[in-house]
Amino acid sequence: MRLPETVEVTTGENPAGSVIWLHGLGADGHDFEPIVPELRLPQEVPLRFVFPHAPVRPVTINGGMAMRAWYDILSLDSAGRADAQGVLDSTALLQALIHREVDRGVEADRIVVAGFSQGGAIAINAVLQSEFRLGGLMALSTYLVLPGELENGGGNRDLPVFMAHGSLDPMLPMHWGRTSADKLIEAGFSLEWHDYPMAHAVCPEEINDIRTWLMSIFK
Repeated sequence: MRLPETVEVTTGENPAGSVIWLHGLGADGHDFEPIVPELRLPQEVPLRFVFPHAPVRPVTINGGMAMRAWYDILSLDSAGRADAQGVLDSTALLQALIHREVDRGVEADRIVVAGFSQGGAIAINAVLQSEFRLGGLMALSTYLVLPGELENGGGNRDLPVFMAHGSLDPMLPMHWGRTSADKLIEAGFSLEWHDYPMAHAVCPEEINDIRTWLMSIFK
């Protein structure tokens, strides 16, 4: 499998862990790159942040315009909105990136998969299918895109999960995220939920909470 191109940022020499962070619809791997210094992570625990670029594909709800997307969005409804094959293909890309980090010498339980919006949906699905016991899952302003994968997935379920959503989100209503979080909790995941008075975005308070959570993973 051909790996996607990535943007990489390290917070010190010889990274002791990795965060693979997927962007949202229409963005690219540079989207969350500026957040790394804002996290103010301690240099004594150096990390590698990997920000992959999604493939370029036509997106149905945007009139078929080609843009970077982890999967096609067919409608604005929560049910049946996602191109399932696209989700599975992008999940495989993320799994390949996880394998690459392991091959680079990072222990699987020192790898966090993360994503915003579409990227978060892929991150959740990858955890459900992972053969590894990963370090954690960070799912921002997103939802469980293929609910059937929750029942069928054999992935590890005792890893910590950070989910966050904007209460004013007009693109992915917060109840989609909250319902997805409840389903993950019912399935056995240890999940930490946060919501903020914002739209489909990331806010400074959220960045502070992400920092605290990441430092609890990479002790």
